[in-house]
Order: sequence, then C-alpha cells, then structure tokens
Amino acid sequence: MSAADSATALLAQHGLRQTPVRQAVLRAFLAKTYAQSSHDLEQSLDSNTDRITLYRTLKTFEEKGLIHRVIDNTDILRYALCSRECARHAHTDDHVHFKCSACQHTYCLNQVAIPAVALPGGFQAASREYLMTGVCQQCQPMSAASAC
Repeated sequence: MSAADSATALLAQHGLRQTPVRQAVLRAFLAKTYAQSSHDLEQSLDSNTDRITLYRTLKTFEEKGLIHRVIDNTDILRYALCSRECARHAHTDDHVHFKCSACQHTYCLNQVAIPAVALPGGFQAASREYLMTGVCQQCQPMSAASAC
C-alpha cells in the first residue's frame, strides 16, 4: 500500500476529513520510523502550508489517537504515529521510547512495555513515560567504527 493510500485509510479509520494538509502530514509521519517535531514536519511539507494549520492538524491527530507525544531529553515536543494495536484498543502509549545518542532520533519501541512500578502508599500515578538512551540499530556500525 502506498503512503497516500495509507494516509487515506488512517484518516478514514479515525473519522477525519480528507484534506490535503492532513494527507501530507500523515505521509510525512509514514515516511519516517522515528518521532518528528513540528519543525521537522514543517520542513517536509509544501512551503505554502500554514504553521497554524499544521499545529491544528497535530492537535486533532493527537485528540483522535492518530499520534502521541514522545518524550526525550530535550525541550522539543515530538510526535509519532500510534501503533495499530493502539488504534484497535483504547488509546494508550504504554511503551518505551529510545533516543539514539548518535543520530538524535527518538523511536517508539511499541513491542517493549513500560515495566510495572510499585508506588509507595499515598502515591497515585496519572501517566507513565519511559525513555532509554543508547545507539540505534542504524547507527551501530558507525558507533563501533568510531570507537576504534
């Protein structure tokens, strides 16, 4: 399935209108395997795309469970597509995020659940976020070569 077909299907699945900006933003997400900032997305979109429209699109996608915010150790807000499992069940982002110290990309590790944490009495968690750092699989060969 092409990125355009995937974008169309995702918008329909989440009950969203098919607009050129929404299609373009989804194609930008589908083209990358890592989380993207609004600036990253803006760079990949048509120069005529209004910044406010982009922010509204991101907000709508987040509200509809199409994307989620990704934590990393910077002040830059990043977003990633939600997994298929998330779309089939209640919206949840209880997975580990991994930030590569070489390329600085942050990945969703959907297959790695956040470990359970027993909180002391009187504490009640409202959300869970888990960030690991290291070197991603694409940067492994570069990282090993530079260590020599």
